Amino acid sequence: MAVQTRAEWDDAVAADVDRAVDALAGRRIAVLTGAGVSTDSGIPDYRGKGAPTRTPMTVDQFFAGEEARRRYWVGSHLGWRTFAAAGPNAGHEAIADLELSGVATGVITQNVDGLHISAGSRRVVELHGTMRRVFCTHCGQVFDRRDLALRVEAENPWLRVDTDVLLGPDGDVRPESVDGFRVPECSVCGGLLKPDVVFFGEFIPLEKFREAEQLVQTSQALLVAGSSLVVNSGIRLVERARRRRLPVVIVNRGETRADGRATVKVDAGTSEVLAELAERLPALR
Repeated sequence: MAVQTRAEWDDAVAADVDRAVDALAGRRIAVLTGAGVSTDSGIPDYRGKGAPTRTPMTVDQFFAGEEARRRYWVGSHLGWRTFAAAGPNAGHEAIADLELSGVATGVITQNVDGLHISAGSRRVVELHGTMRRVFCTHCGQVFDRRDLALRVEAENPWLRVDTDVLLGPDGDVRPESVDGFRVPECSVCGGLLKPDVVFFGEFIPLEKFREAEQLVQTSQALLVAGSSLVVNSGIRLVERARRRRLPVVIVNRGETRADGRATVKVDAGTSEVLAELAERLPALR
């Protein structure tokens, strides 16, 4: 997906990017990302312009019965290959470069796509988990999603992945039919399997949020990219930074819940702005 260059920005965006550089210069930065960082990799946003209407399954629905789990696993599998084939974009790579250069202390992400790790980021706090893993809710055994996908197709030979399915931000689609689908079970104990992600209605594990708080606590600024900050975990981290009087820079297309609290808000695409920051900030350390 093509992104704008600095020469294509209007004067207001260019001025805001310059202000963001000034606010972040010479500081160690914690980065917080949302779904907007991954749109240039072909993974849609939750709430951005053109985002598909979604009715995600809640954790209560998932555990309520076999029919709900069958519907979830069919949709999740249909979207898995397209989701898993997505690669990091210039924004992910810029964040990894900021960490490599010593500017960024790490990245906290609300995404479950694993693209920060693919891009080379080393300290990644995945607040909402990852689609790379599945675990047994009974015995705790962890499985690689790629291996499980092979087993799902072996147990459901009628299932064919449609390359034109409408992908969701969590790597799922809305299935047309779930009739006859065999829900995967734990190969160790026969227990119920669940992706290692935080479903709607679940709480982020306390130790994971504390890890994110620690990253902000040991940094000198917070850079938010591609998040509308509607989810409480994100806005809480912004408040942690504000209480310490740290500069908060937000890069996002459209409004966020923290626009009025930001030191600088850049209303532009994340890939191009992050690439600009990764080019300019290391020289200002």
